[in-house]
Order: sequence, then C-alpha cells, then structure tokens
Amino acid sequence: MATESGLSVEDGVRELLLLMPRLVGRAKRLPVPAELADLSLAPRHLSLLSYLLFDGPMTITELAGRLKVAPTTTSLMVGDLSRQGLLDRAEDPNDRRRTIVSINDGKRCAVDAWLARGAQAWERALTPLTPAERQLVITTLRAYEQDVAECCAEDS
Repeated sequence: MATESGLSVEDGVRELLLLMPRLVGRAKRLPVPAELADLSLAPRHLSLLSYLLFDGPMTITELAGRLKVAPTTTSLMVGDLSRQGLLDRAEDPNDRRRTIVSINDGKRCAVDAWLARGAQAWERALTPLTPAERQLVITTLRAYEQDVAECCAEDS
C-alpha cells in the first residue's frame, strides 16, 4: 500500500522483485559487437572490461580489488581474455614482478560499443536525479547485492 510519501516497503519489494529479472534479462540480451562475438564473454567480464575501459590499464591486484575477487580469479579471467586477443598483458617497467593489463587497441572500439548502450541507459536514468538521489540508488543496489551475496554464502 502506498504511503503519503511513496511506496510502502512491501510494495517496493514487490515492484523490485518483478523488475529485477526483466532488468537483468534485458542487460544480458545486449548484442555483442561482431568483433567480439567469437569470444567466450560472460557477464562477469563486463565489470573487468568496464574498469579497464573507464580507468585505463592496471595491475591484476588492482583489478581484483575493484572486482572484489581473489587475484587468482582475476588472473584466470585475464589469462583467458588475453589468449583470445581481447586483453594485453605487459610487464610493469617499474616492477617486473607486476603485470599491467589493458584492452587490446584493436578491440577497444568494440568493447566501448558493447558497454556504451548500458552506460547510456544509466546516464538517461540518473540524469534527472539529484546527486544525493543518485548516491541513494547506488547505495541501495550495493546493499541489495551485499545481502544477496551473504545469503548465498550462508546457503553453500
């Protein structure tokens, strides 16, 4: 039932439970550019590629920290995408033990095109909001993701 200032918690939960599968389903159906179609890309690769596209080259450890996964998991993903020619790995000139990861220059436009549709949709959705409202949306989605992750960890 709606309250004077908006939805009740129960109505909000109902709306989000109906919305989330559609949102995820549509995001998964974003067409992969032809240049990337032969690669074994999964949703988990989107975040990795987004960080490299938006923030530039970084080390495996930096990527792992941003992805909130173990460096070995990140290293496996990077190795797989490197073998497919999507990512480049280079020795850090300042510390030869470290590897710098970047998107292959020949694939950068295709990666940008793939991620641009989602970025444009978020930009259109967030533009009418105030900075505080944008932060609230992001904080809420992070809290939901964290709680679901904790529930999944308890069930395993």
